[in-house]
Amino acid sequence: MDAHSKPPPARHIAIIGAGISGLAAACRLRELLPDSAVTVFESSARPGGVLRTVRRDGFLIETSADSFITSFPWALRLCDRLGLADKIIPTDAAHRRAFVVRRGRLLPIPDGLMIMAPSRLGPLVRSAILSPWGKLRMAAEAFVPRGSGNDESLASFVRRRFGREAFERLIQPLVGGMYTGDPERLSVLATMPRFVEMEQQHGSLIRAMRSKNRPGAEANQGSGARYGLFVGLTDGMSELVDAICRSLPPGTIRCDCPVSDLTRDGQGRWGMRIANASEPAWFDRVVVAASAPHTQRLLSTIDSELAESFRQVPTNSSAIASLGYRREQIEHPLDGFGFVVPSAERLPILSGSFSSVKFPGRAPAGHALVRVFLGGATRPDLLERSDESLMRLAHEELSRLIGIQGEPVLSMLSRWSQAMPQYQIGHLQWLETVRSRLASLPGLELAGNAYEGIGVPQCVHSGEMAAERIAAS
Repeated sequence: MDAHSKPPPARHIAIIGAGISGLAAACRLRELLPDSAVTVFESSARPGGVLRTVRRDGFLIETSADSFITSFPWALRLCDRLGLADKIIPTDAAHRRAFVVRRGRLLPIPDGLMIMAPSRLGPLVRSAILSPWGKLRMAAEAFVPRGSGNDESLASFVRRRFGREAFERLIQPLVGGMYTGDPERLSVLATMPRFVEMEQQHGSLIRAMRSKNRPGAEANQGSGARYGLFVGLTDGMSELVDAICRSLPPGTIRCDCPVSDLTRDGQGRWGMRIANASEPAWFDRVVVAASAPHTQRLLSTIDSELAESFRQVPTNSSAIASLGYRREQIEHPLDGFGFVVPSAERLPILSGSFSSVKFPGRAPAGHALVRVFLGGATRPDLLERSDESLMRLAHEELSRLIGIQGEPVLSMLSRWSQAMPQYQIGHLQWLETVRSRLASLPGLELAGNAYEGIGVPQCVHSGEMAAERIAAS
């Protein structure tokens, strides 16, 4: 820019939704367009979306995600830019394993199993989770022909490669615990593309894992849920939310401000009706970083066909029961990070997480904090129950599984309605359709967990990419 040129006019940018995607978008816009005015509208009373940390009676309770994976760099990079690098803590290396329920008992998930790809057959052979036939069928995966590489359900992919028993007893609970979804409907290309790539490149997931473990190959990290790749924050995930909020100018985030009736005028500006405002507010650019159902409602006045397509991304509801106990109340040694429950066990809970084992500072000395996950695609009926009923159910199931005597010293229930999108078969094609339709709506961007990943890093990346597209425009 020479001395006689004028700077471009400041833009007013609206972000709808102050979850981690919307906050990441606001933070990135602040970095890229410091002279623009950014306003984040949040319908609830606080920013952060599902990310929330609660301190109660000496316990540190996460109401949703308690960590994020580092194999995707975006959350780590954001923490670094926000000055949180020294707040990042790893999971406890002494207990990096998990259990699966088999006939009411907690059995260790075999070492070296990376969700659905075993890097070592020895631990699998010695495990009591599968029958001798189930182990033989799983080992025979190396001789199963390569698939077409086309989209199919997670359940179909796993059964085709490893057999029905391995799916039902081992892999379904691991996948179900991650997505609270139904693997019969989830797209393998949208949720686990890495394993399809392994099949296509090596013809077998077992051969692919052996190739990774050869001398000079990249080291295999962890097993099961790859706990060695996960990190948390010293004072909980709210630290990330609070740091982003501090980095933004005062007044950027407006809570208790639901938005409706998104419109566009002939000059390309975007209007929206904000609660309690008599007139629509107008903006040069808009990022919709809301849930899939809310996004569908907002888009219905702009592009009915695009809005209707969001029915291809159904959402699940879930609840998390956080329960605190005195350590002597629990018989189980708690020598792992938690457990998953196969649907074949016909139990009313999805999984459990030993929060105070994973990270320090989650429970007072001499106590333990356990989180129990309920609902999802397999048991949506449970969420019709009262909070008290769900807390009682979670406590009773824990008592049977890990041997608890007496009542909890702390109880807290978190409900999340329609918060988990389901990437069903055809999700990637739907995503291409969304991108194509958005090309005809310049100045509008979408971000959130409904598109290219449900984890914290993917949501951060989604928000930042939306911000970068706006800056480039």
